Amino acid sequence: MQSVLERRFEAALKNAFIGDALAMPVHWYYNPGDIFKAFNGGIVKFEDAPSYHPSSIMSLHSTSEGGRARASRQAKKEIVGDVILKGKRQYWTGANQHYHQGMKAGENTLNAHCARVMLRCLSRGYQRDTFLDEYIKMLTASQPQHPDTYAESYHRGFFANLEAGMPAHQCGAVTHDTASIGGFVTIAPLALSAAVRGDELNATQRVCREHLMLTHPSDDLAMVCDFYVELLFRLLHQEGESAQEILEDIATRSMGLSLPKLVAKKKSDMEVVGHTYSPACYISGAWPSILYFAYRYSDDSKKALLANTNVGGDNVHRGFVLGSIVGLMAGEPIDSLYSELSDAEQLSTEISHAGKPL
Repeated sequence: MQSVLERRFEAALKNAFIGDALAMPVHWYYNPGDIFKAFNGGIVKFEDAPSYHPSSIMSLHSTSEGGRARASRQAKKEIVGDVILKGKRQYWTGANQHYHQGMKAGENTLNAHCARVMLRCLSRGYQRDTFLDEYIKMLTASQPQHPDTYAESYHRGFFANLEAGMPAHQCGAVTHDTASIGGFVTIAPLALSAAVRGDELNATQRVCREHLMLTHPSDDLAMVCDFYVELLFRLLHQEGESAQEILEDIATRSMGLSLPKLVAKKKSDMEVVGHTYSPACYISGAWPSILYFAYRYSDDSKKALLANTNVGGDNVHRGFVLGSIVGLMAGEPIDSLYSELSDAEQLSTEISHAGKPL
């Protein structure tokens, strides 16, 4: 029989992968109207990625380092195509290229596959260098180990530094978008595994902060990471206080945000995430958006994840983090969706092994 902690652990991670896959086809759509135009009624289930993306800026991203392309820089080597995403360089040129070209309904994006690397490492106990070795192997494999065609800025910056001869544990690159929500995707399994195995909160926060700095060296992001880890820890061990009370406390302390007051305004999701808060990747908008969705839809995990999906922006990475939170709150995964994930069976094994005592 699974313990309560193990069930919550499993639900959190299963819902995280659901949140990622739901948002994949409309990732970086900045006009929610385009989502409802492409998918009648918006996203309500897993969908294939369209070939056409109405607001794509893939061609503006640098393929030789993190951040945007700089015409004056003469790169010795293309990171995208030569080092990572081998054979997929062509998807980074031309207008309106979808970020996840050719991906099918129920498939997970690159960052979620990095979370799977973490899960497999956790089955043996987290070791920094083991994670880095496995991360590098997956991204540089000649035969693709994931279905994605897009790599966030942090991946490109990391491998540019690695190619320049820097030690792997010092390859985290600083760009305009280092403090972004994508950095929390591998934090979820690490924090939850430590918590379910009995580690104390302070120790878990310290390990997660050190891990975050490997790829996202940002003190601002690390401060929010501490609150995210605390939120996961408290929801996992929830007994005396309600999930809503925990969310309210974390929102107040981390952002000075009153969730009851925000929800009481009865604004639409698109007004909250799109006007009040940016739907982009930056943590300043992504973190309060996640807390808002978790609080507003605290009684329905599926509604929370669909609402996050249909406002667009960096909904994929927000969706993974939001999924981890609402999974803990519900204590059970959205089985009807989880069973439709492309790698559901193998993923279940990885989650199970990561949550067992060492």
